Amino acid sequence: MRSLYATLAAFGLLIISSSAETLSEKYSPYGNLIITPFETAPYPHPERAKGHYYHTNFLSAKEHYSDSTVAMFVPKGFHAGKTIDFLVHFHGWGNNVTRAFDHYHLIEQFSASERNAILIVPQGPYDAQDSFDGKLEDTNGFARFMNEAINVLEKKGVTRHARLGKIILSGHSGGYEVISSILERGGLNDHVREVWLFDALYGRTEKFVNWWFTNDNRTRFIDIYTEHGGTKEETENLMASLKKQAIPFYFAKEPAASTEAITKNKLVFLFTDNSHDVVMQNNNTFLNFLRTSQLSSIHTEPTRSPRLSVK
Repeated sequence: MRSLYATLAAFGLLIISSSAETLSEKYSPYGNLIITPFETAPYPHPERAKGHYYHTNFLSAKEHYSDSTVAMFVPKGFHAGKTIDFLVHFHGWGNNVTRAFDHYHLIEQFSASERNAILIVPQGPYDAQDSFDGKLEDTNGFARFMNEAINVLEKKGVTRHARLGKIILSGHSGGYEVISSILERGGLNDHVREVWLFDALYGRTEKFVNWWFTNDNRTRFIDIYTEHGGTKEETENLMASLKKQAIPFYFAKEPAASTEAITKNKLVFLFTDNSHDVVMQNNNTFLNFLRTSQLSSIHTEPTRSPRLSVK
């Protein structure tokens, strides 16, 4: 006879499965949204096994640090080649995967960009005032995560015997912390070609600078910031330091920034009048960064393994 705990757990998995199917159906006009638990997902993690305090607010492990959901979006027209390119996006505080898709129009913008790549959004701290992203901040945790992503895509029939290609790391708000950890010890810096911070440079600036200086001949760093999002001082201090060292960078006010300049420059700083919570979507900024990125178009035939595509 099942225990009450086992019954509730099974019911919980049923709800998650039903929610994932509903979300996948919602975005099916744009491509294939795969929502599945990962062993290498940020949570659960030992450092949050007993929950976490944000000031006096207690965040329980059950409610905020137990969801191992990872969402992978494969756009229509995607062609699987010998290598697969990815954009991995990290949401900020008080957020979750479902809300991130809905509020920031991630899938709509990703689809409109027509990039031949896969979008991944792992569930970080669930609706929590916390930037810590669990296992993805561990040494080589990101390498293990991306290896599992490749394996899941093979099992789902999206690709076959593909290797990891280019990676773009994108983060909004508190997403900066996990990105900085990945750049420092994630194990895949040979693949990380671009980093995008959406009003997210709150600190750890030296980790972003060290990554860029080590790989500046083939990487791009974009930092877009707002007046009141809390990142203005850190960003402007960084620009002042670069200027003092005679290191060239591009600065402009969005949306008047030159598309050509954003594409060609390796260090890009943009100031926007948009508020913190709409910095990704109000000017289709996520879409614009995608179109100017190193990711290939779905209309460009890649070097192939046996052809697989999303209809």
